[in-house]
Amino acid sequence: MFNQLAKRLAGVFEKMTSRGILTAEMVDESMREIKVALLEADVALPVVKTFIASVKEKAVGQDVIRSISPVQQVIKIVNDALIETLGSENCALLRAKVSPTVILMLGLQGSGKTTSCGKLALRLKKNGLKVLMASLDIYRPAAQEQLAGLGEQIGVDTLPIVAGQKPQEITKRACQEAKAGAYDYLILDTAGRLHIDEEKMTELKEVEQLSSPTEKLLVIDALTGQDAVQVANQFHQAIGITGLILTRMDGDSRGGAALSARQMTGQPIKFLGVGEKADALEVFDAARLAGRILDKGDVVGLVETAMEKVDKEAAAAQAERMTQGKFDINDMLSYLQQIDKLGDVKGLVMMIPGMSKFREKIEQAQIDNKIFKRQAAICLSMTPYERKHPDVLKAARKQRIAKGAGVTVNDVNKLLAQYDQMAKVCKKFKKMGPLASMGMMRKMSSMMGGKGPLMNGGGFPF
Repeated sequence: MFNQLAKRLAGVFEKMTSRGILTAEMVDESMREIKVALLEADVALPVVKTFIASVKEKAVGQDVIRSISPVQQVIKIVNDALIETLGSENCALLRAKVSPTVILMLGLQGSGKTTSCGKLALRLKKNGLKVLMASLDIYRPAAQEQLAGLGEQIGVDTLPIVAGQKPQEITKRACQEAKAGAYDYLILDTAGRLHIDEEKMTELKEVEQLSSPTEKLLVIDALTGQDAVQVANQFHQAIGITGLILTRMDGDSRGGAALSARQMTGQPIKFLGVGEKADALEVFDAARLAGRILDKGDVVGLVETAMEKVDKEAAAAQAERMTQGKFDINDMLSYLQQIDKLGDVKGLVMMIPGMSKFREKIEQAQIDNKIFKRQAAICLSMTPYERKHPDVLKAARKQRIAKGAGVTVNDVNKLLAQYDQMAKVCKKFKKMGPLASMGMMRKMSSMMGGKGPLMNGGGFPF
């Protein structure tokens, strides 16, 4: 997310740093470059003007010019302005005084609204809350079935489909069911629309009156740029939204929607959709997002992701085996599966401070989760005995494994070569103390960051 904007801003600050002394003229030049970068990122012009005026006023002050590190002061001013623009207020979901809390999901067709319903429901479920989802979309073919399928996939209840019912009737039935079933939350997935039309808005207002929603969340596709801001304004004027969910933030979006939507509507961004998986929904945090834009990374987000998704018991058991010098292909398979659970690998790498300068190299390495899935497929094509005793893997077995995994024998050989390297390092663990073992484990991780199988020179990123 924000790839181009982050790159442009990094270039501006690098130029300022290289000149050593910061003058008012340099600040003016830098502000012009930042203004162009924001406009190219699809940030709305009124937002850009307000942003630049705020930064420039503080950046040309005597405290900055005379400070020991003026460039760092300017970067901090830009960071603070980004946080203010994105919205630093609490973005937590509102909760009704009496259950169920009703959430009305709004948006255009194709914005990822139905998928976001499922992601939000799963997040609430993980917090121990009872959730019911109901689709009011009787217009898009199989829309109701799609939500029912999502519910089944994530283990969240959905309102049974009754053919021929109007959205208003479905709303009444959903509210009755949510109360009778003692649900904490009711998520109503409204019909997506190609554009804002009077008929659909009238229907939406009737649904709102019937359900008395605590939250009216507008789902916006971050790839739509300036159009997203117009849509947000139209929905807000028509029905009064309470928050925003920005989807496809993991894609190559310019990011203007995130910087503009909150400022233009005055409503907070509550969640970011950062992938296709059911759990790929982040709670919005302005400071952390500003950190990513300015290449300060998001270490907190990285740690939270790891703590939430990594199987701690499996990881501890694996680490224990390694320190005892034990390592077979079952361990390698477990490592691959743990990495895949973390989500989009490229996105995780970019959470590390200072990584934006290596963005092009990371792109060229073609690192993505499909690689880990293919590597895991090779391991799974082996028999349990072969994984435990890889020495038995000769030509005929390798051909069978390659065929089963849908790869070449050369790919199997590369995986086995990588395994041999890791196994050799593990054998040294037993002779070392805990601290030395940790150092060797880091060395082993860097090994998997070398020319790994199916990586085109990429390898594991950590």
